[in-house]
Amino acid sequence: MFNIVIFGAPGSGKGTQSERLIDEYGLYHISTGEVLRDHIARGTDLGKVAETYISQGQLIPDDLMVDILAHVLDNNPETSKGVIFDGFPRTIPQAKALKKMLADRNSKVHAVVGLEVDDKELVDRLIKRGQESGRSDDNLDTINRRLEVYHNQTSPLREYYQGEGKYHAIPGSGKVDEIFETIKDSLKKVQE
Repeated sequence: MFNIVIFGAPGSGKGTQSERLIDEYGLYHISTGEVLRDHIARGTDLGKVAETYISQGQLIPDDLMVDILAHVLDNNPETSKGVIFDGFPRTIPQAKALKKMLADRNSKVHAVVGLEVDDKELVDRLIKRGQESGRSDDNLDTINRRLEVYHNQTSPLREYYQGEGKYHAIPGSGKVDEIFETIKDSLKKVQE
């Protein structure tokens, strides 16, 4: 099993590079947003509890999110080769909870792929994405708020995973193919 966390600010290319990592390594993609929407749509017990928080505009508690991820791992044979966690963890307590949940399954996070892009380029990318896709959350005010939340809450994970020797800083600017080659070169060291 080979588990990767993909990490980076909004607009850093996580979705694009996740698709390539899935294809390259045969990983199962776990996007917390998609998992939550699926549980809510199916009306599962976990989905009903999650919906009570979401409908009140609250974040899902860490323990509930970890339970939902554990359910995905325990009920999908496709996860046996490994998974890519997209959108989780976002905080150090979440990272610690993920570590424990995986350890309970005799596994771990093997690598954290950190896509590093400066804020000016992130803003430019997200504005362009909003113009092309019509996504209402890709406007300047919302983008600036999302980047502020990222820098305040999520970026401390970089240091946490550096301390564990799992963080792979990947320059996220440039051509998509070249960025992916850099990711693969960096992950070779983990797989040896």
